Amino acid sequence: MKKLLLVIAAVLGLAVVAAAQPRAIGVRAGYGAELSYQHTLGGNNFGELDLGWSWGAFSAGLSYDFSVAPVGPLNFYAGPQVALGFYKGDGASVFSLGAGAQLGLEYCFNQIPLQLSLDWKPTFVFVPATGFGWQSIALGIRYLF
Repeated sequence: MKKLLLVIAAVLGLAVVAAAQPRAIGVRAGYGAELSYQHTLGGNNFGELDLGWSWGAFSAGLSYDFSVAPVGPLNFYAGPQVALGFYKGDGASVFSLGAGAQLGLEYCFNQIPLQLSLDWKPTFVFVPATGFGWQSIALGIRYLF
């Protein structure tokens, strides 16, 4: 478990020091809480890394989002995502793995480096058992830099 947390911290650290602009870092709050990092990947597309926790569970999600309808400071985006998690189940740690989508709407203020977003991450879980997670609706607030 310590090695996994170290690897996740290293990946997040490398993402933070990457050279492309713009970037955003902040939090998402919904069913749980997540630290969120967005990084532009060319054009209007961006990657997002979310590290979360909720009710004794830890999760990490990585998505590649396409700006579907940018209109000034308002942007609708969608893209695929991969999610993994760890939680306690029957006295033992359980690993979960899933894939899904991220659908969202964000607003970037012109006068201040602030972004607000509302998004949904429906996820189909493959491991440890198949299932569908639909409750990942969250409000995000990020600092643009």
